[in-house]
Amino acid sequence: MTDGTSDESADVVGVLTERIEARFDMGMDQLKAAVAAAPTTNSDATDVVKWHGLLVEAQSVLERAEDDLLAVLQTQPSEVDDPAMGLAHRVNAAVTVRDGRAMVVRLLLDPDASGKQDLTAERLACLQPRNSPAVQTSAPHRPPGTPAPAWAWPSARAAR
Repeated sequence: MTDGTSDESADVVGVLTERIEARFDMGMDQLKAAVAAAPTTNSDATDVVKWHGLLVEAQSVLERAEDDLLAVLQTQPSEVDDPAMGLAHRVNAAVTVRDGRAMVVRLLLDPDASGKQDLTAERLACLQPRNSPAVQTSAPHRPPGTPAPAWAWPSARAAR
């Protein structure tokens, strides 16, 4: 589009690409190649490359939707018809998808993001040995003929 909207939107991708390149100290092409060669070496890089690709794809879909809408609007009189409104909704949906993916990329780049510390703690907890027994997650064994309580799990009632 020529009204500056696409340029501004593309800047979202550009700014995030620059942040990714600064974070990993290499260009996007190099980072993609490194992730492709060893996807399990750095899970942060793998996640960022994946979501950056999804972001670039969403930006492309948005630009096509904007171009389609602009082409229809340029051929219409002052009133907007149903097909044009459908295209406008498509643009809005594409913006939502693009913005959501940009938000994920921003989250992945933020080491202090809410929940990241919890995730790190969870990963560390999985590596440490358990000192207490696991909590029982299945219904206790009942002798034949003993009815399961009404509040029991469906699988416990089915086992009767």
